[in-house]
Amino acid sequence: MSVKQNIIIPNKDDLLKAYDYYIENLKTVVSSIEENLKSKIQIASRPTFKSRVKRFDSYYKKLLRTHPDTLGMQRLPVLSDMIGIRVICAFLEDLSVVEKQIIENYQVVEIERKGANRTFSEFGYESTHVLIEIPEEIKKQNELPEHLVCEIQIRTILQDAWAEVEHELVYKSEFSPFDLPLKRKLASMNASLSLADIVFQEIRDYQNKLNSELDKRRFAFYDMADKLSDEKIEEKYEIKSVPGEAADISPASPYVQGTIDDMILDAIHAHNNGQMDKAISIYTKIIQSNPAPNNIVLAVIFKHRGMAYFAQSIFDKALEDFKSSVAHDPKNFRSYYYIGIVYSVINDENQAINFFDKSLELNKYQAHVYYRKALSLYHLADYTSSMAELTNCMRLGLDNEDCERLKINLLKKLEMK
Repeated sequence: MSVKQNIIIPNKDDLLKAYDYYIENLKTVVSSIEENLKSKIQIASRPTFKSRVKRFDSYYKKLLRTHPDTLGMQRLPVLSDMIGIRVICAFLEDLSVVEKQIIENYQVVEIERKGANRTFSEFGYESTHVLIEIPEEIKKQNELPEHLVCEIQIRTILQDAWAEVEHELVYKSEFSPFDLPLKRKLASMNASLSLADIVFQEIRDYQNKLNSELDKRRFAFYDMADKLSDEKIEEKYEIKSVPGEAADISPASPYVQGTIDDMILDAIHAHNNGQMDKAISIYTKIIQSNPAPNNIVLAVIFKHRGMAYFAQSIFDKALEDFKSSVAHDPKNFRSYYYIGIVYSVINDENQAINFFDKSLELNKYQAHVYYRKALSLYHLADYTSSMAELTNCMRLGLDNEDCERLKINLLKKLEMK
């Protein structure tokens, strides 16, 4: 049988010489792109980066299999994945963000989504492959084969784990399972990892929502405490929603309906939108649930309910709940701090200082607690001690308008002595 005239048979020895000629430059280039990529990719959960130059044996096998257009046209025919970088992310949501940042910062040649068209019964890894041109500032410093590109693979940790195992079991050994039960097992494992990625993302979404709600509620709590401490007003102080955001009273979590986590999130969500009675009702249901939550959970719930009572200016119940919180978790330094705030608001500054000290005994790096203690000492006319605590506060980085105002007032009081 004659060989087709349009098929070029590469000379392996010549290719090896060409490969050896370029290899160090290829390593330099992929390392430079990796460092450049690290400076461009900005996501909350830090990704892991891996880079490599295709080994000659792998390069030659793929060359024979794929027969690229550049074969016979240049000294070292290039493959699209000759040099590659892998960006391994923690969560599914990171994949699109990383892809977008690559598109914004590099000249993209092609984007391929591996595994996107597979059915649920098929096995195989999923990955986004982005081919980019070599940046000019890197290309001009190195002699490279023509038409060289860099492949950037974007995967989650679990997608990468599956790809590594599949490469060893199937691709590297040139083995494709024919046995139906074995195929089903591989498909099942792939599906399990894909499901795990989805679950991790759902938990991440839940955490992001919870943290957002907690930040809003904490802001409102401290804002009210600041005004009450400064003004020492007797009448009820009405807490409002965070400015600039429309109230949203829909359930907060789409993922874990009916669980304690979901109830907490919905309660905080109600709290942030001024629905204090609803928030208190949900917290109370959790506290009274059967079986009862463990002590750590109860400490958190009593703290949350105490903040809701505080927002309603029901200070006796807020104080009772914060004390229940530390009774269930004696290491809860924030609840000691909140007890101190309530005592300060009701003008019992000595007791406030006592609980501020308890909080600082557990965590001495709380600038805001030093500030509150300084404020209580100021109201007790102990200006020297107040200045010392304010100094501790400012050394820890809290240097806002309230601190400056207290400092000015203290300096005036100390000058009058």
